[in-house]
Amino acid sequence: MPDILPGARPTRMELIALRKRRNIAQRGQDLLREKLDALMIEFFQFAREITALRAKTQDILNRTYLRFAEAQMLMGSTRLEETSLTAQDRFDVDASTRNVIGVSIPDVEVQLRPLEGYPYSMIGTSAKLDEAVALMTEAVKNVVELSAAEEAIRRLAEAIAATKRRVNSLEYIVIPRILNTIRYIEMSLQERAREDFFRLKRIKTRLEEEKEEELIAMPSRELETV
Repeated sequence: MPDILPGARPTRMELIALRKRRNIAQRGQDLLREKLDALMIEFFQFAREITALRAKTQDILNRTYLRFAEAQMLMGSTRLEETSLTAQDRFDVDASTRNVIGVSIPDVEVQLRPLEGYPYSMIGTSAKLDEAVALMTEAVKNVVELSAAEEAIRRLAEAIAATKRRVNSLEYIVIPRILNTIRYIEMSLQERAREDFFRLKRIKTRLEEEKEEELIAMPSRELETV
């Protein structure tokens, strides 16, 4: 016997209920496939954004290290280290979440507070240091945004995997079992109908035979009145 739902009873009420359940399962499968397609679109969009942001961030970091190296050669390691101690925190991070096709993903916005001059003296420092500071500020902003995007794509990947499991469960387990059970009940009802038909036919034949026997056994006068 094919794999069917446990406890299924071969009745017409059960058949009607299973047909409704089949329709609901197939509709659910269609909706999940639509959700999966939408999640995949969002996933690849984030993937493209991350690829571009990584390349941009890496380029900025490379230029930042180069400017710091140039500033170190011009200022000396001691002076550069002393100057770095005067660095100020200029970042305001507004972190929240937003819903993307049922998935909660981080939404991070980095704001830079205005810089009223550099926090170190222009005497004894190099313009290369100013360039390095500006580049590093941009790099930090990009790194924060990159981290948020990577967390978003991780959550989308988890949602895609979970949705795929549900689609596969419906496609390969739930719906086939429902269809097998429907066929099983239909065959059972058809077999029962055939049995009822032949039983009624036998009863009818038997009644006709009994009627004939009664007619044969009747006296001729009684036959005339039949």
